[in-house]
This record gives sequence, structure tokens and C-alpha cells, in this order.
Amino acid sequence: MRFEFNGLAFETPRVIFHLWSPWRASHLEHRLFDALKVLPRAEVESIPDEARLSLADPRQCKGALATISRVLKGWQEEAEPGSEKRTWRWLLEGDIDEAGYDHNGEQASLWCFVRLTLERGGFGEQEKGEEIDLDDFGLEIPASVGGS
Repeated sequence: MRFEFNGLAFETPRVIFHLWSPWRASHLEHRLFDALKVLPRAEVESIPDEARLSLADPRQCKGALATISRVLKGWQEEAEPGSEKRTWRWLLEGDIDEAGYDHNGEQASLWCFVRLTLERGGFGEQEKGEEIDLDDFGLEIPASVGGS
């Protein structure tokens, strides 16, 4: 499947959304994952300490990214007008050895995480910024079988 992610294109058998440590995950991380669970043909799997949602259709994936964007735009709109500005962005991460495996010995994947930025301070006040990584919610783009 061809997965397009913000101008980047990947060949992958599927994409997998993860919710790690659900008892510890923030309300926003649960909102993101719950919004994805209602997508048609989404395969949800619960294992101890983790929930996974797999998508294998390019249109589903595009819909999933739009759903995430809507949830995060809603979070932005919940900010206190005039005293708080909220932004978010994707962080991409991966590690790979010369044989194409990650540090756990599994076939390499590209990982995508959300970073939130909160800027507080009213008119005439010094702005105070804070960055928060949503470590318990992530998107995995696995390599195609055989690396092709």
C-alpha cells in the first residue's frame, strides 16, 4: 500500500496506531485512539498494556490522519482565549542497523509521535512555552516485507 504522510510517501503493508499503557495515557491520547476506533474496517487488537489499530487501505489511512487532525484542532480550540496558544506537530523517529533491524531485533519501522506546545501569557506578559510529547500514542509505519 502507498501511504502518504504530509508530503512523504511510503510503501508499507499497513500502518499501526498504538496506545501504550492505557492506564497511564492522557485523556487526549485516549481521545485520539477512540476517534480512530470508529473508522470502517479498522482492526483493533488489545494486548496487555497496549491497544493497536491497523489500517491497510490508503483511503482509510488518509481518513485516520484527518481524524487525528480534527481531534487536535478541537484541543487547540479549548485554549483560554487571549492567554494560551496551543499548537501541535508530528515528530518522526526511527533506528536501524546495517541489516535493516531496530534495537529490539525487529524489522525497522518509522515511528510518528505528536508533540504539543502550550504558550501561556497574556498581553504585556512574558510568554512561557511548554512542550509535551504524547509518548503513549504513536503511529508505526512498518517496512514492506523484504524491504521493498
